[in-house]
Amino acid sequence: MAGIWPGDIRCVVALSIDLDGRASWVQRDPQFAQLPGLMSMGDYGPRVGARRLLNLLDEHGIRCTFFVPGSIAEANGELVKEIYARGHEIGNHGYVHEHPATLTAAQEIDILERSRAIVHRITGEAPVGYRAPGLNPSERTLRLLAERGYLYDSSLMDADTPYVREEGGHRIVEIPTHWEWDDFPFFAFAPAANIRAPIQGLEAVYHTWASGFEGTYRYGGCFALLIHPQIMGRPGRILMLERLLRHMRSFPGVAFMRGVDIAKLLLEQK
Repeated sequence: MAGIWPGDIRCVVALSIDLDGRASWVQRDPQFAQLPGLMSMGDYGPRVGARRLLNLLDEHGIRCTFFVPGSIAEANGELVKEIYARGHEIGNHGYVHEHPATLTAAQEIDILERSRAIVHRITGEAPVGYRAPGLNPSERTLRLLAERGYLYDSSLMDADTPYVREEGGHRIVEIPTHWEWDDFPFFAFAPAANIRAPIQGLEAVYHTWASGFEGTYRYGGCFALLIHPQIMGRPGRILMLERLLRHMRSFPGVAFMRGVDIAKLLLEQK
Protein backbone atom coordinates (compact mmCIF):
# COMPACT_ATOMS: atom_id res chain seq x y z
CA MET A 1 0.00 0.00 0.00
CA ALA A 2 1.40 3.42 -1.03
CA GLY A 3 0.02 6.24 1.10
CA ILE A 4 -3.78 6.05 1.18
CA TRP A 5 -4.06 3.67 -1.78
CA PRO A 6 -4.63 -0.07 -1.34
CA GLY A 7 -2.66 -2.95 -2.81
CA ASP A 8 -0.23 -2.13 -5.58
CA ILE A 9 -1.79 1.24 -6.44
CA ARG A 10 0.83 3.98 -6.29
CA CYS A 11 -1.13 6.84 -7.82
CA VAL A 12 -4.73 7.52 -8.84
CA VAL A 13 -5.81 9.54 -11.86
CA ALA A 14 -9.20 11.16 -11.29
CA LEU A 15 -10.12 12.39 -14.74
CA SER A 16 -13.22 14.58 -14.62
CA ILE A 17 -15.12 16.24 -17.44
CA ASP A 18 -17.18 19.39 -16.89
CA LEU A 19 -19.91 19.34 -19.54
CA ASP A 20 -20.76 23.02 -19.15
CA GLY A 21 -22.05 23.65 -22.66
CA ARG A 22 -23.33 27.20 -22.98
CA ALA A 23 -24.24 27.40 -19.27
CA SER A 24 -20.85 28.69 -18.16
CA TRP A 25 -21.06 31.54 -20.66
CA VAL A 26 -24.65 32.46 -19.83
CA GLN A 27 -23.76 32.45 -16.13
CA ARG A 28 -21.10 35.08 -16.78
CA ASP A 29 -23.66 37.37 -18.42
CA PRO A 30 -27.23 36.43 -19.43
CA GLN A 31 -26.88 38.79 -22.40
CA PHE A 32 -24.29 36.42 -23.85
CA ALA A 33 -27.22 34.19 -24.85
CA GLN A 34 -27.82 36.68 -27.66
CA LEU A 35 -24.37 36.04 -29.16
CA PRO A 36 -24.61 33.03 -31.53
CA GLY A 37 -20.85 32.81 -32.04
CA LEU A 38 -20.11 32.55 -28.33
CA MET A 39 -22.99 30.16 -27.73
CA SER A 40 -21.73 27.93 -30.54
CA MET A 41 -18.44 27.53 -28.67
CA GLY A 42 -20.36 26.17 -25.70
CA ASP A 43 -22.61 24.01 -27.86
CA TYR A 44 -19.58 22.30 -29.38
CA GLY A 45 -19.19 20.44 -26.08
CA PRO A 46 -22.48 18.49 -26.07
CA ARG A 47 -22.68 18.38 -29.87
CA VAL A 48 -19.19 17.11 -30.74
CA GLY A 49 -16.64 17.11 -27.93
CA ALA A 50 -18.45 14.90 -25.43
CA ARG A 51 -18.88 11.91 -27.72
CA ARG A 52 -15.34 12.30 -29.02
CA LEU A 53 -14.12 12.08 -25.44
CA LEU A 54 -16.45 9.17 -24.71
CA ASN A 55 -15.03 7.21 -27.63
CA LEU A 56 -11.47 7.93 -26.54
CA LEU A 57 -12.22 6.78 -23.00
CA ASP A 58 -13.83 3.59 -24.33
CA GLU A 59 -10.73 2.85 -26.38
CA HIS A 60 -8.62 3.02 -23.23
CA GLY A 61 -11.09 1.33 -20.89
CA ILE A 62 -11.28 4.40 -18.65
CA ARG A 63 -14.32 5.43 -16.63
CA CYS A 64 -14.51 8.92 -15.19
CA THR A 65 -16.87 11.53 -13.72
CA PHE A 66 -18.87 14.01 -15.79
CA PHE A 67 -20.05 17.08 -13.87
CA VAL A 68 -23.11 18.43 -15.69
CA PRO A 69 -25.15 21.59 -14.92
CA GLY A 70 -28.85 20.81 -14.61
CA SER A 71 -29.84 23.06 -17.53
CA ILE A 72 -27.37 21.28 -19.82
CA ALA A 73 -28.62 17.88 -18.64
CA GLU A 74 -32.20 18.92 -19.40
CA ALA A 75 -31.27 20.09 -22.90
CA ASN A 76 -29.15 17.00 -23.62
CA GLY A 77 -30.96 14.20 -21.83
CA GLU A 78 -30.08 11.48 -24.33
CA LEU A 79 -26.39 12.38 -24.17
CA VAL A 80 -26.43 12.26 -20.37
CA LYS A 81 -28.15 8.85 -20.53
CA GLU A 82 -25.44 7.66 -22.92
CA ILE A 83 -22.66 8.92 -20.68
CA TYR A 84 -24.20 7.09 -17.72
CA ALA A 85 -24.85 3.93 -19.75
CA ARG A 86 -21.18 3.81 -20.73
CA GLY A 87 -20.25 3.48 -17.08
CA HIS A 88 -19.35 7.05 -16.22
CA GLU A 89 -20.52 8.89 -13.13
CA ILE A 90 -22.74 11.97 -13.38
CA GLY A 91 -22.00 14.63 -10.76
CA ASN A 92 -23.93 17.74 -9.75
CA HIS A 93 -22.57 21.00 -11.18
CA GLY A 94 -25.27 23.57 -10.44
CA TYR A 95 -28.12 24.51 -12.75
CA VAL A 96 -26.75 27.30 -14.95
CA HIS A 97 -23.17 27.04 -13.65
CA GLU A 98 -23.92 29.39 -10.72
CA HIS A 99 -21.01 30.08 -8.37
CA PRO A 100 -22.21 29.14 -4.85
CA ALA A 101 -20.09 31.89 -3.27
CA THR A 102 -22.31 34.46 -5.02
CA LEU A 103 -25.62 32.96 -3.81
CA THR A 104 -27.75 33.26 -0.70
CA ALA A 105 -28.19 30.12 1.38
CA ALA A 106 -31.73 29.66 0.06
CA GLN A 107 -30.59 30.05 -3.55
CA GLU A 108 -27.75 27.58 -3.10
CA ILE A 109 -30.02 24.97 -1.53
CA ASP A 110 -32.66 25.38 -4.25
CA ILE A 111 -30.12 25.01 -7.06
CA LEU A 112 -28.41 22.08 -5.37
CA GLU A 113 -31.64 20.15 -4.91
CA ARG A 114 -33.19 21.07 -8.27
CA SER A 115 -30.10 20.03 -10.21
CA ARG A 116 -29.79 16.80 -8.30
CA ALA A 117 -33.39 15.94 -9.09
CA ILE A 118 -32.79 16.52 -12.80
CA VAL A 119 -29.87 14.08 -12.93
CA HIS A 120 -31.87 11.55 -10.91
CA ARG A 121 -34.78 11.81 -13.31
CA ILE A 122 -32.57 11.28 -16.38
CA THR A 123 -30.31 8.50 -15.11
CA GLY A 124 -32.37 6.91 -12.36
CA GLU A 125 -29.58 7.56 -9.87
CA ALA A 126 -29.08 10.66 -7.72
CA PRO A 127 -25.58 12.14 -7.89
CA VAL A 128 -23.34 11.69 -4.85
CA GLY A 129 -20.52 13.94 -6.09
CA TYR A 130 -20.42 17.69 -6.57
CA ARG A 131 -18.15 20.31 -8.09
CA ALA A 132 -18.80 23.99 -7.50
CA PRO A 133 -19.00 25.86 -10.81
CA GLY A 134 -15.96 28.06 -11.20
CA LEU A 135 -14.36 26.08 -8.35
CA ASN A 136 -15.99 28.76 -6.21
CA PRO A 137 -17.92 27.12 -3.33
CA SER A 138 -19.46 29.08 -0.48
CA GLU A 139 -18.46 28.64 3.15
CA ARG A 140 -21.53 26.44 3.63
CA THR A 141 -21.29 24.30 0.47
CA LEU A 142 -19.57 21.26 1.96
CA ARG A 143 -21.90 21.23 4.97
CA LEU A 144 -24.95 21.38 2.69
CA LEU A 145 -23.57 18.51 0.64
CA ALA A 146 -22.77 16.38 3.68
CA GLU A 147 -26.21 16.96 5.18
CA ARG A 148 -27.79 15.71 1.94
CA GLY A 149 -25.82 12.50 1.78
CA TYR A 150 -23.22 13.44 -0.82
CA LEU A 151 -20.09 11.33 -0.61
CA TYR A 152 -17.65 13.86 -1.98
CA ASP A 153 -16.88 17.31 -3.29
CA SER A 154 -14.20 18.30 -5.81
CA SER A 155 -13.89 22.08 -5.57
CA LEU A 156 -10.98 22.86 -3.26
CA MET A 157 -7.24 23.19 -3.87
CA ASP A 158 -5.70 22.56 -0.45
CA ALA A 159 -4.08 19.19 -1.16
CA ASP A 160 -3.13 16.83 -3.97
CA THR A 161 -4.45 13.72 -2.23
CA PRO A 162 -8.14 13.16 -1.38
CA TYR A 163 -9.04 13.31 2.30
CA VAL A 164 -12.05 12.97 4.61
CA ARG A 165 -13.61 16.04 6.21
CA GLU A 166 -16.12 16.38 9.04
CA GLU A 167 -18.95 18.72 8.08
CA GLY A 168 -21.99 19.21 10.31
CA GLY A 169 -21.48 15.84 11.98
CA HIS A 170 -21.14 14.02 8.65
CA ARG A 171 -18.10 12.66 6.84
CA ILE A 172 -17.47 13.78 3.27
CA VAL A 173 -14.47 13.29 1.00
CA GLU A 174 -12.71 16.17 -0.72
CA ILE A 175 -11.00 15.39 -4.04
CA PRO A 176 -8.88 18.51 -4.64
CA THR A 177 -7.91 19.82 -8.04
CA HIS A 178 -6.11 22.96 -9.24
CA TRP A 179 -6.21 25.50 -12.07
CA GLU A 180 -2.91 24.08 -13.34
CA TRP A 181 -4.73 20.81 -14.09
CA ASP A 182 -7.69 22.55 -15.79
CA ASP A 183 -7.79 23.08 -19.57
CA PHE A 184 -9.71 26.38 -19.38
CA PRO A 185 -6.80 28.63 -18.28
CA PHE A 186 -4.62 27.30 -21.11
CA PHE A 187 -7.04 27.20 -24.04
CA ALA A 188 -10.04 29.47 -23.42
CA PHE A 189 -10.18 32.39 -25.85
CA ALA A 190 -13.44 34.29 -26.25
CA PRO A 191 -13.14 37.98 -27.14
CA ALA A 192 -16.93 38.41 -26.90
CA ALA A 193 -16.64 37.46 -23.22
CA ASN A 194 -13.48 39.54 -22.78
CA ILE A 195 -11.30 36.44 -22.40
CA ARG A 196 -8.26 37.28 -24.49
CA ALA A 197 -5.30 35.45 -22.97
CA PRO A 198 -3.20 33.77 -25.71
CA ILE A 199 -4.07 30.17 -26.48
CA GLN A 200 -1.20 27.99 -25.27
CA GLY A 201 0.59 25.49 -27.49
CA LEU A 202 -0.20 21.81 -27.14
CA GLU A 203 3.39 20.82 -26.34
CA ALA A 204 3.58 23.31 -23.49
CA VAL A 205 0.32 22.07 -21.95
CA TYR A 206 1.28 18.45 -22.45
CA HIS A 207 4.56 19.07 -20.64
CA THR A 208 2.75 20.85 -17.78
CA TRP A 209 0.26 18.04 -17.30
CA ALA A 210 2.74 15.21 -17.77
CA SER A 211 5.05 16.82 -15.21
CA GLY A 212 2.12 17.32 -12.86
CA PHE A 213 1.23 13.66 -13.15
CA GLU A 214 4.82 12.52 -12.66
CA GLY A 215 5.17 14.62 -9.52
CA THR A 216 1.87 13.33 -8.19
CA TYR A 217 2.98 9.78 -8.93
CA ARG A 218 6.20 10.31 -7.01
CA TYR A 219 4.30 11.46 -3.91
CA GLY A 220 1.54 8.85 -4.18
CA GLY A 221 -1.25 11.37 -4.68
CA CYS A 222 -4.21 11.85 -6.98
CA PHE A 223 -3.86 13.57 -10.35
CA ALA A 224 -7.26 15.28 -10.66
CA LEU A 225 -7.30 16.46 -14.28
CA LEU A 226 -10.29 18.68 -15.14
CA ILE A 227 -11.30 19.12 -18.78
CA HIS A 228 -14.22 20.53 -20.79
CA PRO A 229 -15.63 18.94 -23.98
CA GLN A 230 -15.97 22.34 -25.65
CA ILE A 231 -12.22 22.87 -25.12
CA MET A 232 -10.51 19.47 -25.06
CA GLY A 233 -12.87 17.94 -27.63
CA ARG A 234 -11.16 19.81 -30.48
CA PRO A 235 -9.31 17.44 -32.84
CA GLY A 236 -5.70 18.37 -32.06
CA ARG A 237 -6.31 18.54 -28.33
CA ILE A 238 -7.91 15.10 -28.33
CA LEU A 239 -4.67 13.73 -29.78
CA MET A 240 -2.69 15.46 -27.04
CA LEU A 241 -5.00 14.02 -24.40
CA GLU A 242 -4.63 10.54 -25.86
CA ARG A 243 -0.86 10.93 -25.73
CA LEU A 244 -1.13 11.94 -22.07
CA LEU A 245 -3.36 8.96 -21.25
CA ARG A 246 -0.86 6.60 -22.83
CA HIS A 247 1.96 8.22 -20.87
CA MET A 248 0.13 7.88 -17.55
CA ARG A 249 -0.88 4.29 -18.24
CA SER A 250 2.76 3.37 -18.89
CA PHE A 251 3.58 3.81 -15.19
CA PRO A 252 3.13 0.77 -12.91
CA GLY A 253 0.53 1.06 -10.18
CA VAL A 254 -1.60 3.78 -11.78
CA ALA A 255 -5.38 3.45 -11.36
CA PHE A 256 -8.00 5.55 -13.14
CA MET A 257 -10.95 6.03 -10.80
CA ARG A 258 -14.26 7.88 -10.79
CA GLY A 259 -14.90 10.30 -7.96
CA VAL A 260 -17.49 8.03 -6.38
CA ASP A 261 -15.01 5.14 -6.29
CA ILE A 262 -12.36 7.27 -4.58
CA ALA A 263 -14.89 8.52 -2.05
CA LYS A 264 -16.16 5.06 -1.15
CA LEU A 265 -12.60 3.79 -0.79
CA LEU A 266 -11.69 6.52 1.69
CA LEU A 267 -14.94 6.38 3.63
CA GLU A 268 -14.57 2.62 4.09
CA GLN A 269 -11.11 2.99 5.62
CA LYS A 270 -10.95 3.06 9.39
